[in-house]
Amino acid sequence: MRAEAENAALQIKQALDLLRRSLDWDRALRRLDELNARVEDPKLWDNPKAAQALMTERRRLDEAITATRSIERDLVDTSELIEMAEAEGDEAMAEDGVAALKALALRAEKDKVAALLSGEADNNDSYIEINSGAGGTESQDWASMLLRMYQRWAESHGYKVEMIDYNAGEQAGIKNATLLVKGAQAYGWAKTESGVHRLVRISPYDSAARRHTSFASVWVYPQVDDDIEIEVKEADLRIDTYRASGAGGQHINTTDSAIRITHIPTGVVVACQSERSQHKNRATAMKMLKARLYERELAIREAEAAKTEAAKTDIGWGHQIRSYVLQPYQLVKDLRTGVTSTSPDDVLNGELDAFMAAALSQRVTGETVTVEDVD
Repeated sequence: MRAEAENAALQIKQALDLLRRSLDWDRALRRLDELNARVEDPKLWDNPKAAQALMTERRRLDEAITATRSIERDLVDTSELIEMAEAEGDEAMAEDGVAALKALALRAEKDKVAALLSGEADNNDSYIEINSGAGGTESQDWASMLLRMYQRWAESHGYKVEMIDYNAGEQAGIKNATLLVKGAQAYGWAKTESGVHRLVRISPYDSAARRHTSFASVWVYPQVDDDIEIEVKEADLRIDTYRASGAGGQHINTTDSAIRITHIPTGVVVACQSERSQHKNRATAMKMLKARLYERELAIREAEAAKTEAAKTDIGWGHQIRSYVLQPYQLVKDLRTGVTSTSPDDVLNGELDAFMAAALSQRVTGETVTVEDVD
């Protein structure tokens, strides 16, 4: 079989392997049989809420298993077609087979990403919180660049974006900001972006035009559905009010309507100033707090399953997940997966899907790669 067909077949096999692993194939087959049997129970709809959840799980499993089997079958059939065409010297048929195999590879890649977005909260809306690191104006400007990057990424997916909290820097940029990204699988896509992001560039704020390194952190957590119950005791909260602020006169008012809530047992802090009403800001902040506590629980479960500790890190050297180099060369490099882009402008304009998909795959496979940071 010609090289391009072999490459496409290899890509398909790798996607199929990841699909099976993400589904936990044997367990998924047993679970689907169990769900199909329960659907036949005439008492199922006595509890409509539980029945709906069961039907949703059944549909998701059935679609994933059917898609995987279909790709496996098409791979075998198309590969055999190409081999037969080459044996008979039918160049046109062989070319058609190679084209079909390439199309199948694209389909397998799409189904693979869909399977990777099947976690407990992956379909939820998502909060994206950005904090500047040490370094004053440099880091605050970098944080504002990340804020714009995630806004552009969300818009490219057709998501709705709301600014929940915004604290401007002294001279430029932001100290921190929180976005609420609304749309299907918003959290599933964005969740691997949590971590420290490093920028290397010639500083526009340095009269000597020296190269600077700046850091900012990103923390992503899902908006909690009403169906998910998170218990928060009033005695565990410290609630502070302060005057809202914003860039360019936006969101500014003259009353102490902004709310900051600290969950004392965990140290989790959330803030909201998007509304003029203190009551509305408090309600939104409580939703954010529950979302953070829920995300924290998900992280703990994931850490226990992987026998590792999940914790937020310092915003500085040695902790970054991705480096963005603008000078003296152009490169964005993910330090977890090794995925790179030689067009930082495109990445900073929201082209993040390749980085996100690779990080999602890594969560399923558990495979790590040794990646050297860039200078």
